[in-house]
Amino acid sequence: MTSHTDQTGTLALDEREELQRLRDEVAQLREKVAAGPPPAEKPVRARRQWWRTVVSAVLIVIASVLAPVSVASVWARSLITDTNRYVDTVAPLAQDPAVQQAITTNITNIVFQYVDVEGITKQAVDALQSRDVLPPAIATQLQGLAVPLANGVQSFTRDKVQQVVQSDAFTSAWEEANRTAHEQLVAALNGQSGAVVLQDNAVKINLAAFLNVVKQRLIASGFELAAKIPTVNATFTVFQSTDISKIQRGFTVLDVLGYWFPFALAAIAGLGIYLARDHRRAFIGAGIGAGLAMLITAGVLQLGRSQYLNAIPSNVISPEAAAVMFDTVVRFLRDAIRALALLGLVVAVGAFLTGPSVTAVTLRRWSVTAFATAKRAAAELGLHMESVTRWSAPRARLARGIVVALGFAIILFQPYKTPSLIVWVTVGVLAALAIIEFLAVEPRERRAAATTPAPVATPAAVATPAEA
Repeated sequence: MTSHTDQTGTLALDEREELQRLRDEVAQLREKVAAGPPPAEKPVRARRQWWRTVVSAVLIVIASVLAPVSVASVWARSLITDTNRYVDTVAPLAQDPAVQQAITTNITNIVFQYVDVEGITKQAVDALQSRDVLPPAIATQLQGLAVPLANGVQSFTRDKVQQVVQSDAFTSAWEEANRTAHEQLVAALNGQSGAVVLQDNAVKINLAAFLNVVKQRLIASGFELAAKIPTVNATFTVFQSTDISKIQRGFTVLDVLGYWFPFALAAIAGLGIYLARDHRRAFIGAGIGAGLAMLITAGVLQLGRSQYLNAIPSNVISPEAAAVMFDTVVRFLRDAIRALALLGLVVAVGAFLTGPSVTAVTLRRWSVTAFATAKRAAAELGLHMESVTRWSAPRARLARGIVVALGFAIILFQPYKTPSLIVWVTVGVLAALAIIEFLAVEPRERRAAATTPAPVATPAAVATPAEA
């Protein structure tokens, strides 16, 4: 029995059997197509699992809605419990010109509450005039100089105060005073007193130590009247709002929420993604939800800034200094808002690029082609990685999951999230994924060789066993 096609084109017996087998398989496939899909198992399963979609959506929405509360609680807790964070927050205020001007004005006004230069000048002239020491015309002229003299002394005093406030010593003293007062800030929020006090719905820093330095500078400069300045509890308002009492009441709650809330929200969002029938779409929804929540939070913060500046009395602090202090105090909060908005965008885009859309598939194909070409170039340079590829290829998917999970863990366990943190973690994750893809992909020529059809032998080229 021959096993080949002879010159006349007649099929051999084994070829006829193979042909008949293929015909039978085609017939079976046609019967299945004609019969249609099996009974509605998938719709039944979908009806049974509708609750998963609902619960998943609810959990993701809850996590998105509560994300601003988590950000605010972490920020509030950092100001209360982390001394270095608190000092980093308020330290720039000492070097801001608007704040320096406000402190200078504040201390100068306190000095002249106890040193009435104009009144002292008038009293001296009246005493001299009553003793006939001065002619009446000269006494009258001296009375007219009382106001200019008082203004000159006040200008002199202001300059001395400003020199103190603008010095490096003041910056160091400001940081040290705030560092020392940080623990007492907690007591102030609990309604107690200290270097940092709550009075008239305001947070105030005690400037008595700075006032004493100014007093000594004035005396050393020949202004002996400064000795009349007593030791007073001069204060400078850092923050004023009618909501201070609300912050006091929520202090303990925020302290607890600031630590646990981020982990709780991560767990809620993770459970929502796990329960979703389409995990990729759930990731996209969670990312978009977090981004929108942060945008709304940024808008609310800006609205709160406007209300704060409109509510604070101008006689307490200048609008310029108030704006600088507000922006300085909340700058870390703004960083956290931007960071989570950026994280939401990264998650949504990353999940989209793993999907079946034309854009995602095209980008993935381009990346695979680029890595395969790079692998071929490495092989041509003598770097053969066949064993590495055989080991890496079946483990590539697991490695990608570990890298992404590690990136999320780094962000989650970092207490203070910033846009730069999100950027660097994203860059690191992308670099690790690129390395994994490079190690797992086949060189381009090997992939091309695998897809090239083998040449079909012509009947003339097939030899019979007898000819062989």
